[in-house]
Amino acid sequence: MAYKHILYEDKERVGLLTLNRPEKRNALGKEAELEMMDCFQKAAEKKTARVIILKANGPIFCSGHDRMEVLNQPIGNVRELFQTCIDMYALMRAIPQPIIAQVHGIAMAGGCHLVAGCDLVMAAENGAQFAMTGVKIGYNCSTPTVAVSRAIGQKRTLEMLFTGNFISARQAMEWGLVNRVVPDDQLEAETWKLAKEIAQYSLKVLGISKQHFYQQIELPERQAYHYAKELMASQALWPDAVEGFTASIEKREPVWKEI
Repeated sequence: MAYKHILYEDKERVGLLTLNRPEKRNALGKEAELEMMDCFQKAAEKKTARVIILKANGPIFCSGHDRMEVLNQPIGNVRELFQTCIDMYALMRAIPQPIIAQVHGIAMAGGCHLVAGCDLVMAAENGAQFAMTGVKIGYNCSTPTVAVSRAIGQKRTLEMLFTGNFISARQAMEWGLVNRVVPDDQLEAETWKLAKEIAQYSLKVLGISKQHFYQQIELPERQAYHYAKELMASQALWPDAVEGFTASIEKREPVWKEI
């Protein structure tokens, strides 16, 4: 599949997915999201990357969904657009690779959703800003609410929804939307450093860590512990666990089995 809206490359076990519609402020749309889904699916199948960095060209990280794909469109078309959006986020959860958002500029509405939908977030101290701006144009940010509320909680999400105001990178980190805030000129280097740290580990273990986290977080505590116990027991037999324990005892670097 030839990409029109994104760029992708593998580099040293790190996948680099770049939103590439700077003339549209990297607005999302059905075609762009289908391209991103194709990219994520191929990364999951090829397994040449153990972690994916999601970044953007141009001054804006992502301005949300293209309004022309919503304005005056038949309801079926709008429903299909947001079903594609939902399918993309489900796939982002399902692939084994951790996804790190590298946010250098504004992430608003669907762009804020994109940030919340990633597993980890690195943000530029001055350039990165976050908002759910739907209220300003008479259109509630319904789909972004799902991911954002799970990251920052009820009251803060409602404040963002009711005001449409931007929050800074520092505030986003305090609220739990962002993992780390770094100087703007160090964002790329620091994101790469984190990605390379993660990429040294077994993709199978990274994948099960991600799968387990998102499944257990919605379970009652007793069920979550039961699920965790069964997973810990089964993992003890995995080749990577045997290798990791053995390497630790022998005081050497583990050699992970490629999958």
